[in-house]
Amino acid sequence: MGVVIGFVLLLFLTLILVVPVLSLFGVRIVKEYERGVIFRLGKLRPRVAGPGLRVIIPVIDQMKKVNLRTITMPVQSQKIITRDNVSMDVAAVAYFHIVDAQRATVAVEDVFSAIYQIAQTTVRNIVGQSDLDQVLSNTEAINVSIRGLLDATTEKWGIVVDIVEIKDVQLPDSMQRAMARQAEAEREKRAKIIAAEGEALSALKLGEAADIIQAHPVALQLRNLQVLAEIAVEKNSTIIFPSSLTSTLTEIRQFFDQEAKH
Repeated sequence: MGVVIGFVLLLFLTLILVVPVLSLFGVRIVKEYERGVIFRLGKLRPRVAGPGLRVIIPVIDQMKKVNLRTITMPVQSQKIITRDNVSMDVAAVAYFHIVDAQRATVAVEDVFSAIYQIAQTTVRNIVGQSDLDQVLSNTEAINVSIRGLLDATTEKWGIVVDIVEIKDVQLPDSMQRAMARQAEAEREKRAKIIAAEGEALSALKLGEAADIIQAHPVALQLRNLQVLAEIAVEKNSTIIFPSSLTSTLTEIRQFFDQEAKH
């Protein structure tokens, strides 16, 4: 009888000590930006644990916490050959977040490694199908194409790709020098076109001025006087009068007389 009582007391004491310890092992705290995926004896539980204090059955239950915040993933620089056979080093960055914690846990073993690998491959494929000019001048369209392909792949993993950006493009030195020469030639071409347009406009204005002088001969004499006045401002010691200027005053007087008669 005493043995039975001792066994019962021992069992009672064991329960008193073990149950609190097991309870401590079964307590989980889920943060606001996390969700807890629970497995019971290896089987996925249908309910996802939300933020707060959560209790699971020790040993029987396992909880894996999943971060729902937007994650920034740099895609390291890689050498890519464009469609027009230009070799370049391209680096990118991807922003994504998990929308389905259970699928992100069950559907893929290492979600971050999987996204990195598919992002690196997609960047290489899209840039490799583009020309150099497209990569340099139409980056936004390339970013949209990369994001679309990534989003279609990661959707079955419960992940949404928010943004993909090509952040750095490194060209070979020889290509950079060739592009610099091309840009300089383009600037020279524009400068010559502008100069030619200026010469054409100047010739047009001179032609209009010649027509006006032909219609009013005295205007040429007035222009001569104006030139002499400008020369006098420079305080030159010697002024040479053109022979046509000797009759200037007479012609001007005749002009004003004719105007007065009208």
